[in-house]
Amino acid sequence: MKLSDLRKLSIRKQLRIRFRIQNGMECVINEHGVAQVPAWRGIADFNLEDELAAAPEFLVEPAGAPDAKGVVKPRPVTREELAAQVTASPAGAAAEHDED
Repeated sequence: MKLSDLRKLSIRKQLRIRFRIQNGMECVINEHGVAQVPAWRGIADFNLEDELAAAPEFLVEPAGAPDAKGVVKPRPVTREELAAQVTASPAGAAAEHDED
């Protein structure tokens, strides 16, 4: 699973995907496919692709309207669950066939 896979998933399903990076900050991939580290100031001394590879858990939340109580609840998912969502998507399946 690569950062580009998560970016595509977040756009297709209109999700925000969050994961912790090793320096204690958080990376957020928004519903537009943009990966951001909101607390970071200055030049990055890390590689998000490497940080993604080390992330064991993710928080996924819908980017759309909140539920009836006005609350959007993030849902924790494991790396395996998120990878399954990526491979189950039509674009993920098409990418696999391109390599054949």
